[in-house]
Amino acid sequence: MYRVSELRLPLDGTEEDLKRLAAEKLKIPVSEIRSCSLYRKSVDARKKDRVHFICTADVECGRVRLPKNAKIMEAEPYRYEPPKVVKQDARPVVVGFGPAGLFAALILAQAGQNPIVFERGSAVEQRGEQVAQFWKTGSLNPQSNVQFGEGGAGTFSDGKLNTGTKDSRARKVLEEFAAAGAPREILYEAKPHIGTDRLPGTVRSLREQIRSLGGEVFFDTVLENLLIRDGRVAGVEVRPKDGLPYRVEARKVVLAIGHSARDTFEMLHALGVPMERKAFSVGARIEHPQALIDRAQYGGFAGHPALGAADYRLAVHLPDGRGVYTFCMCPGGSVVAAASEEGRLVTNGMSCFARDGVNANSALLVGVGPEDFGGDHPLAGAAFQRRLEEAAFRLGGGSYCAPVQRVEDFLHRRASAVIGSVKPTYRPGVTPCGLDGCLPGFIADSMRRGILLMDARLHGFAYPDALLTAVETRSSSPVRILRGPAMESVGVGGLYPCGEGAGYAGGIISAAVDGVRCAEKILEYP
Repeated sequence: MYRVSELRLPLDGTEEDLKRLAAEKLKIPVSEIRSCSLYRKSVDARKKDRVHFICTADVECGRVRLPKNAKIMEAEPYRYEPPKVVKQDARPVVVGFGPAGLFAALILAQAGQNPIVFERGSAVEQRGEQVAQFWKTGSLNPQSNVQFGEGGAGTFSDGKLNTGTKDSRARKVLEEFAAAGAPREILYEAKPHIGTDRLPGTVRSLREQIRSLGGEVFFDTVLENLLIRDGRVAGVEVRPKDGLPYRVEARKVVLAIGHSARDTFEMLHALGVPMERKAFSVGARIEHPQALIDRAQYGGFAGHPALGAADYRLAVHLPDGRGVYTFCMCPGGSVVAAASEEGRLVTNGMSCFARDGVNANSALLVGVGPEDFGGDHPLAGAAFQRRLEEAAFRLGGGSYCAPVQRVEDFLHRRASAVIGSVKPTYRPGVTPCGLDGCLPGFIADSMRRGILLMDARLHGFAYPDALLTAVETRSSSPVRILRGPAMESVGVGGLYPCGEGAGYAGGIISAAVDGVRCAEKILEYP
């Protein structure tokens, strides 16, 4: 098989066109190609009058003489090679069922280890109903919400699967998602996504696979305590909803608790589990008309059915050293209420697979570090997040209505009295105001400078009626639970801090890959 790259496919190009382009690169007749499949596909919109796709294809054909360039190479189909399994003394326990915990449990189940999974939130079926109720009424379930529950925080986002990780295990994750019902396009799109509407079914299918292989999954069950004996994990104490706490013995525990499990961070710190403050980012969601973003990115090709809704990714560095960037961009999506604690307001963004909403939204974030947190306690970053979330809750007027401000008003430091042409998608409601009432001055000023610099790169980013919705604080974990080369906690043997909550990932794919790696380490040692 040959992997042929740099194939320039027109927007209206077909599979036959792709095969023809590959044959030309290989310098063989099309008739000699037995199969031709997409390996990667991205949009090239650098020249607005010639928007097209750049493709890489896997081609099966007879032996050919390779030209002396890097655009063609011999390739083998990806195969995941699991580690040699060492017999375990007891069933491993996985705490948390977001991407990291889900894939740790999946690998352990596929290896015949019958993992036991505890998730504080509900299964996706019930979780979806709970989240919808919160968005409608402002009635929050602190244990099962946008942050907590089966699938993790990514379930109510865009299901974005693009990642910066070079780890080959990312392909394993994509293939498992596709086999579980995710769109096949995720296997070759340069910026793959599943969509909030399709992700729950995919997660449910993976859960049922784990159970069919002998694993057990317990929902609505909170980790109350970690049992430690002679410097090693000895088990967990958990509390089911409306039930009494009970203990489960375990010599291996994967800690995949997510970036919002602040009460669990506090419990671990009290037990002496080593952790440290970690940099993260805060800011607000920014909404534009999707049509504006489409025109800015695709020019006259905007609206072409092969392109769909356009996205963007922007980053600038300010003279004072601060970084301002966009994150978790949701084309044709909505800004959503993502609180997990009473009296604290958090925003996030989501898109369905079709990405056919009127607005585009993205987090507009400013990097913050330990020097900004106001203390040297390992959980000072979480306390910093809470202060911003409490201020946003008050500024919105309570009941989880979010404070919003037009970009023009924000740039001119005046409170918004009305909303312009960009209508907010956030529910249960919004309150026009000035976001300086909930954002620290250095954050708000950095965002102002960032918006103007980004507008020079993406015309219309500073659109006067674009809408800012505060506050976004959960870009990543505020702590890192320290671990060694074998991925065990440096203070507690047999404990595997894992994924985004432990400070070792930044998205669905990287968290899932970290879960795979932790499972592999468990399988390698008795």
